[in-house]
Amino acid sequence: MPLDFRLDERVALVTGGTRGLGFEIARAFAAAGAGVIVASRHQEACERAAAKLRAAGADALGIQCHVGHWGEVERLAEAAEGWRGGVDVLVNNAGMSPLYERVSDISEELWDKVISVNLKGPFRLSALLGEAMRRRGRGSIVNVSSMGAVRPTADIVPYAAAKAGLNAMTAALAGAFGPEVRVNCIMPGPFLTDISSHWDQQRFADLARTFPLRRGGRPEEVAGAALYLASDASSFTTGAVIPVDGGGQWSQAGTGEPHGS
Repeated sequence: MPLDFRLDERVALVTGGTRGLGFEIARAFAAAGAGVIVASRHQEACERAAAKLRAAGADALGIQCHVGHWGEVERLAEAAEGWRGGVDVLVNNAGMSPLYERVSDISEELWDKVISVNLKGPFRLSALLGEAMRRRGRGSIVNVSSMGAVRPTADIVPYAAAKAGLNAMTAALAGAFGPEVRVNCIMPGPFLTDISSHWDQQRFADLARTFPLRRGGRPEEVAGAALYLASDASSFTTGAVIPVDGGGQWSQAGTGEPHGS
């Protein structure tokens, strides 16, 4: 029997879905037949991204949400559940990692902000939509972590801690929502999105020469892993954390910018 990567008649919600890896995931889901909701902090960005998807023939909706704010997450879940019969696929992609000079410079405000966006928001959204998926008897949650979760560096301490928590949460929620809902995680390495312009380019070039694939990833190259985990092709995969890093296991340290927020 051929593997089924189609998402026809399903609704996918992608947080941080207006640019970078999030938008490429949303575009891949739309091409596979899903209705797609993109969410980010800025309504104009949501509307632009949804318009691009509709122009390509997809059914798409943009909803503003700051995933670090519990109340906004609950509002997003309610709105998404009211569109086309409810969410079948959730991708927790929104994230951020602000710069700081020394670990002692990390303020309580910065720590809480990073944990809220990268861990608290994905937890609450997964809890709400995971329960709804389970009641309907089907669903997939895909978390987007980072190689920084397992190869942390001194300049991403709050981010690495949050993403390590997201990896652990993936396994815990797979147990909580199974067997009806599968919960998995992608750990991206260095992808050449707009954010990569903030990297130390010489450092990255030197590192890339040590990777088995000798380069950074193209944004669209995350889509295959996301589509696999969202679709029935991965029907016996849950609780998995899958590196998508070109073999380099580089942590994307020091970007200083949100990914897909």
